[in-house]
Amino acid sequence: MMEFYKNLSAGDWAALLPFGVACAAVGFGAKIFIDKKLGGTPVNLSLRKNESKIADSFDIEDIGNKAVFCRCWRSAKFPYCDGSHNAHNAATGDNVGPLIVKKKD
Repeated sequence: MMEFYKNLSAGDWAALLPFGVACAAVGFGAKIFIDKKLGGTPVNLSLRKNESKIADSFDIEDIGNKAVFCRCWRSAKFPYCDGSHNAHNAATGDNVGPLIVKKKD
């Protein structure tokens, strides 16, 4: 069904080339714009920056009945939540909250 490209001549491909280059340029420009606006700011602004990747592991038996973990990267008690997401949400309009792990009731 989508085999129309097999019937295109070299001249047809040459005529399509400027359109393809324009589409690629628009896509690349949009990616740069989005990266600068949305992806240019790191999530983790200050925690354990000397590490290449932060990964924490907890044994479920050691948690007790409930543990509240930070997801906004602003907690002074990271990886545990200290409520810093409230100020972050008010300042940025975000809606992030903690991860709550608890035993079943």
